[in-house]
Amino acid sequence: MLTTIEGIYENGKVTLKESPPVTKNSKVLVTFMSTDGTQVGQKRKLGSMAGTIKMAEDFNESLDDLSDYI
Repeated sequence: MLTTIEGIYENGKVTLKESPPVTKNSKVLVTFMSTDGTQVGQKRKLGSMAGTIKMAEDFNESLDDLSDYI
């Protein structure tokens, strides 16, 4: 079962806003989100893949395998 609980990371500690609904040891994943609306980490440069994808000249032509159905 996955459960999400909001918390605050401050001075090396995570303080949860509510108690988790578990009674034994559990694996925990922590995801950090920016509080001011900006992205955490490096931003991607737009257009960095430009020119790397090529479309075949006959892309819009009918496929021979489908000729019985068309």
